[in-house]
Amino acid sequence: MDARVPAIAEQLLLIERELRLLGWWSEQAPSAEALASREPFCVDTLAFEQWLQWVFLPRVKALLESSALLPLASGIREMAEESYRGQEPGVAALLAALGEFDRLIAGAE
Repeated sequence: MDARVPAIAEQLLLIERELRLLGWWSEQAPSAEALASREPFCVDTLAFEQWLQWVFLPRVKALLESSALLPLASGIREMAEESYRGQEPGVAALLAALGEFDRLIAGAE
């Protein structure tokens, strides 16, 4: 098992927690059409927080649960910074959680 798995799993929970604290967690899934976007991060059909909840978190959880190879790099915080430009104080904890995810994926100490 990849030694990063427990820490990454914990980080996913922290990202979910931040989305909930921000009031961005939804019980209603986006439409199948919105989720089927071919654009990176579904930028044409979803808000970034929707993409995190309905695409990013499930995909990474599936990788962890199936013991699949994890990526060696992630730039998810950079995309979040772009998406939330001008809202940084309010989303600082979410950005920190995403940055820690990036660090863990990269295997940095």
